[in-house]
Amino acid sequence: MARKTVSPSVTGANSDAAASSNQLPEVNFSDYGDIRFLHLGTEWVQGSMLIDAPFDIQLEYVQRMMVWLLFVEPQAVPTLHSMQLGLGSAALTKFCYKKLRTKTTAVEINPQVISACRLWFKLPPEDVRLQVLLADAGREIKKDIHLGTVDALQVDLYDHEAAAPVLDSAAFYADCRRLLTDDGVMTVNLFGRDGSFESSMDKISDAFGAEAVWAFRPTREGNTVVAAQRQPSRPGRELLLQRAELVESRWGLPARKWLRLFKPLI
Repeated sequence: MARKTVSPSVTGANSDAAASSNQLPEVNFSDYGDIRFLHLGTEWVQGSMLIDAPFDIQLEYVQRMMVWLLFVEPQAVPTLHSMQLGLGSAALTKFCYKKLRTKTTAVEINPQVISACRLWFKLPPEDVRLQVLLADAGREIKKDIHLGTVDALQVDLYDHEAAAPVLDSAAFYADCRRLLTDDGVMTVNLFGRDGSFESSMDKISDAFGAEAVWAFRPTREGNTVVAAQRQPSRPGRELLLQRAELVESRWGLPARKWLRLFKPLI
């Protein structure tokens, strides 16, 4: 296994993120076979990329973060706005931008992660459809410019210890709900070694309403992806199957398998 450590710089950093960058962990990368992994100074994997297919999604839980596609009309996908809180290895950002063709906004607090994604993980340059913001996600999502504009919000905010979500309060999830359009969906990766899952689910339910919340069974690694709709629609099984077949055929995601593992909280 080859390992590399980088300390890249990012220009145009906002003051909040730049001021905290000295306290953020160093970014490491390791290559194992045809997979490149992102680390934040520890052995914990914070993201990955298939070296020969850099715009595909390699990790199972990251694929599940795309389950919001089951709640939207497939033909409308290129007209939507997706936002990622936490860039990781840019797998979600790249997939939404390159494969789905959505307007895509990513928010990341660590300038090393942004530069590393551009240098080592094939993150495309910004353009009219792609924006990468160096910012604290908890502060950024409070800005009026974002409210009510996001159709798909993907939240994956963990520090280098991966013990529990960095932002995980009922107030934070309420802010996330305010970002969404009426038909918008939030997906969240919940993973932790301290038994925080039930607490996180309670907070999401408080913010969105329990009837709006759906959850996967955990992956083997312990990641549980949760979805919360801005307005609960409860699509029926037949409609979900039709959309799953389209998602699988158009974008290569295992969406029919999702239906066996994904159900409403209530």
